Amino acid sequence: MIQVILCDDHAVVRRGIRDTLSEAVDIKVVAEAGSYSEAREVLRNFPCDVLVLDLNLPGRGGLEVLATLRESNSTTKVLIMSMFPEDQYAIRSLRAGAQGYFNKARDPTELADAVRAVAQGRKYVTPEVAQMLVDSLSTPVSETLHAALSERELQTLIKIASGKRLSDIAEELMLSPKTVSVYRARVLDKLKLTNNAELTVYAIRNELV
Repeated sequence: MIQVILCDDHAVVRRGIRDTLSEAVDIKVVAEAGSYSEAREVLRNFPCDVLVLDLNLPGRGGLEVLATLRESNSTTKVLIMSMFPEDQYAIRSLRAGAQGYFNKARDPTELADAVRAVAQGRKYVTPEVAQMLVDSLSTPVSETLHAALSERELQTLIKIASGKRLSDIAEELMLSPKTVSVYRARVLDKLKLTNNAELTVYAIRNELV
């Protein structure tokens, strides 16, 4: 039996994932968490084969959780779930230590197969991501400027480009407006831009929004 822990800050989403996985006779959801702190607690108290982890958690994001697990030498395998575009986050998640990346827009019936693949020690990626990986091996490396952004910086860029105010971004990420302003300043510096309008144009040109 594959034992799974779900970590997503939306209870409705967790319910949908749990109901989907309950149809698989070889998979059992043993615990749920709505934040990094809750996930850390349940991981200590429940044996787990696979952690199904939302990338966009409040406070501490999914990539930061991956880094923490890697630093602690955890043997828990991680399947990232996200609504973020695969071309921007799938490879980034795999490089950070995830065993798989599942976009929430995909057919939910594929989720059980993703969990099984990760539990068996295999990488799970969609055909689209697999093609991107092949292309990256067969073409010269051309890193975009935003490849140097941290997870929070990239999230801040995307949210600003989507028209959200810094106060709204701070509330969504459970950060202080001052912290979000620091992220914005770092993004502007790394991308060599000067204002939100230029950030928006950059995000559109690079298909981040």
